[in-house]
Amino acid sequence: MQFDAELLLLAMGPVFLACIGWEAWHLHGTRPEARLYSWRDTLCNAALALLQQAADKIAWLAIIPVYAYCFDHFRVYTWQASWVSFVVLFVAQDLLYYVFHRCSHCVRWLWAAHVVHHSSERMNFSTAFRQSLMYPIAGMWVFWIPLAILGFPPKQIVAIVLINLGFQFFVHTQAIGKLGWLEYVLNTPSIHRVHHARNDRYIDRNYAGVLVIWDRLFGSYVDEDPHDAPVYGIVEPLYTYNPLKATFHEWASMGADFLRAQGWRNKLSALFAPPAWAAAYHASLGGTHTARSETRDTDGARSGTTNAYGNEAVNVATHADALDNQASACNPAAFQTPRRPGKIL
Repeated sequence: MQFDAELLLLAMGPVFLACIGWEAWHLHGTRPEARLYSWRDTLCNAALALLQQAADKIAWLAIIPVYAYCFDHFRVYTWQASWVSFVVLFVAQDLLYYVFHRCSHCVRWLWAAHVVHHSSERMNFSTAFRQSLMYPIAGMWVFWIPLAILGFPPKQIVAIVLINLGFQFFVHTQAIGKLGWLEYVLNTPSIHRVHHARNDRYIDRNYAGVLVIWDRLFGSYVDEDPHDAPVYGIVEPLYTYNPLKATFHEWASMGADFLRAQGWRNKLSALFAPPAWAAAYHASLGGTHTARSETRDTDGARSGTTNAYGNEAVNVATHADALDNQASACNPAAFQTPRRPGKIL
């Protein structure tokens, strides 16, 4: 089966924007006190998306020849264009996405790129646009090399990656509750809300791209609890709407930790250990490492966390309250978020 995924996603652009507009209108009318949208947050997300798209266009020029080389010299099978080959490609890539996504929460080098997507304390459709231009440097593309070895040409690999990411736009919302039997098969808004949460119950869970069967098979699935509303953001909060700082803050932190850490074991841990290592290391330094807030939100600044069932749950300090919150990043207690031993965000 032949298709142009880039044209398909381009055509979906108006649909994505319409969904954002509908969700902002709907949530403003039904949960105005929650302030689930902010102009500054949404514009930051849009800027990050544009930066990521530009970087990907350049990166593919270098990466596609690598896939072509592996396809030409190492493929174990040659697939004919058909629905069967599409299904095999779709399932194989979705499994590899699960592996990539789980590794991105376990290896700081990968997390340095992926943290951009998690760093907003809001969860809405525009959050799907919050991507990093550093994914090619982190090595996301390496995870798709097995597809070339399985016998899929580079254009099909790029296409299926784009389709997978395009589907994920629709799971970034608090406006949709659970979806019945689909929760057992597909990644859904409820399942992905858990993934973005930093609650102890939810942290380090639900890595699904399209199919949630991988989480259920490999023990990383957790159900959303209506009595434990997700609290969004990262353990070491990022108090800025600057897209460049959002992109590079973890890389700068990682480099500083590498230079500061004593001994090669600690230096390698600064690069490749789970992100929890960095949080613990920064706490040991007295919490002075994390960047302070540089902005105040013009929309009133406190953002309530509201679950998909319409219940107001937890009021958390967002970007604009960072300076006033006693549990700010300048306080070591900010790093002491309860977590399961060995688990990371």
